[in-house]
Amino acid sequence: MTNKRISRSLIVMVFGTFFGILCSTLMNTGLPQLMTAFHISEAQVQWVTNGYMLVNALMIPVSAYLIKRFLFRNLYILATLIFLAGTLLGALCHAFILVIVARMIQAVGAGMMMPLVNVLAIRYAEPAKKGAIMGIIGLAFNFSPIIGPTVSGVILDYLSWRYLFIIIIPFILITLVASLIILPKIPHNESPHFDSRGFVLVSIGLWCILMGLSNISTASFLSWQVGGLLLIGLVFSLIFVKSQLGHTDPLINLHVFNHGQFVTATLVNMLIVATMYGNTILLPLLIQTIQHRSALVSGLVILPGALLTGTLSRLSGRLYDRISVKRLVAIGLSIDCAGTLLQALIGTSSSPVILAIFQAVRQLGLVTMLIPLQTHALGLLPYEMVPDGVATFNTIRQVAASFGTAIIIAVVALVNRTFPGNGHIGIEAGFLVCLLLLVGAVIAARRLQSQFKRPV
Repeated sequence: MTNKRISRSLIVMVFGTFFGILCSTLMNTGLPQLMTAFHISEAQVQWVTNGYMLVNALMIPVSAYLIKRFLFRNLYILATLIFLAGTLLGALCHAFILVIVARMIQAVGAGMMMPLVNVLAIRYAEPAKKGAIMGIIGLAFNFSPIIGPTVSGVILDYLSWRYLFIIIIPFILITLVASLIILPKIPHNESPHFDSRGFVLVSIGLWCILMGLSNISTASFLSWQVGGLLLIGLVFSLIFVKSQLGHTDPLINLHVFNHGQFVTATLVNMLIVATMYGNTILLPLLIQTIQHRSALVSGLVILPGALLTGTLSRLSGRLYDRISVKRLVAIGLSIDCAGTLLQALIGTSSSPVILAIFQAVRQLGLVTMLIPLQTHALGLLPYEMVPDGVATFNTIRQVAASFGTAIIIAVVALVNRTFPGNGHIGIEAGFLVCLLLLVGAVIAARRLQSQFKRPV
């Protein structure tokens, strides 16, 4: 970084953001406990995770406006306070609706944290070290959602679901104190207008699409609950896109899509992330529901791959500085596809050890390409477009995670309903959906180019 204070600031922000993103998957293993504690169905409990990811996605484009309007220091401290408030509510609440509200408040704070970290790194990292710096950030963005089910599995083997909130509180308090002491007052010179109409349009559009996808397993595609909601969501989304193109201060600057490599890297990342988050649901379902093993075993199966991700994140960033992103992504997708195919064909009837090996293979492929894709997409944008690029990239990432998970789980439920039995076939179908998404990523990745200079 350009100076030591910026470096220390990045460390503080990455630390706090790690726990913000950790919460995106921390509740996955605890969903059965919540169903028992509050006597609710699967359709209701899924909003603990889907609601979090959707609100998180909606907050990210707002950050593009906030970054231009307010000081970095004040924004990050506010985000930390909001996240802390949601965590405290979750630890204390006694009604399921309050659990959902707590998760959504957490998502507001986490959604503000993530873009701030990226913008600080992209703006102030030395060009030759950009890949390495983004590799460090990968610990928060890519390692934390993978380790989430492992952490929750260990906690739930001994404690109640409430401790999935309680365990986060001391770390957020540390982040808050460190932010107050270390973060600098980086000046800004913009006073943009907030596009409230665009925010309402995209909120309705994404919410309706996610609800429609979530209902696929329980209603006909031509029903109001599925087809009707999907149609409304698409209409509102199209109106949103049209409004953004003609707006002087858009919520999301869609002109970032004029940069071909940003589009390609974002598309590939979207398809990969959909499978990554979907996998964190499939494995707990397989291990706990079908194989009838404990939450701890479920978490331990994911642990080796998570450790691999954490260990190699910085290395993958450094590789971007030396090797063509197209080659890195090709290698990563090949490994990921191989691991996913093994999961689909062999994994559903395998022991936890074999499942852990297959998951580690998948994570090896993922960690090879996620950081290079993120760096490639954002590092080649003009400097003035970096905040918009960060907001767009991370919004699409979270939307892909929520939509991908909804589709994968819907396929599992549909297949199990068509072929009733012990549920193995449905899980296999879920893994095959992941494989199809990865094949789409392979096709899209052919348009990636070698690194070149950032436009001015």
